[in-house]
Amino acid sequence: QVQLVESGGGLVQPGGSLRLSCTASVSDHMYSFNNMGWYRQAPGNQGELVAVIRYNDNTNYGDSVEGRFNISRADAADTVYLQMNDLKREDTAVYYCKAMYEYGIGLSMHEYWGQGTQVTVSS
Repeated sequence: QVQLVESGGGLVQPGGSLRLSCTASVSDHMYSFNNMGWYRQAPGNQGELVAVIRYNDNTNYGDSVEGRFNISRADAADTVYLQMNDLKREDTAVYYCKAMYEYGIGLSMHEYWGQGTQVTVSS
């Protein structure tokens, strides 16, 4: 099994920056990293993809954040960072870390979610 802990949320002014982190605690070596990313949901809005990074370091970004946000991972692949720059009021949301881990080789794929962290962009 895999447990995710995320941190780094908080209050920031428009135009400011914030960095989120998501760390995975993996129970044994049979679990292998496939991808990890952030999704966000604001009150009254549908959840949306923010960014995702895969085992081969390929990345994807939501249209509203591309060019402002950057996702990266540590060499050990157990920690992923989301650097958020030029933050806007519409970035305000709860950000959830999501990870996909494969057990064994082609045995099964498992999905895990972090507890969520609040990001508020306001003056």
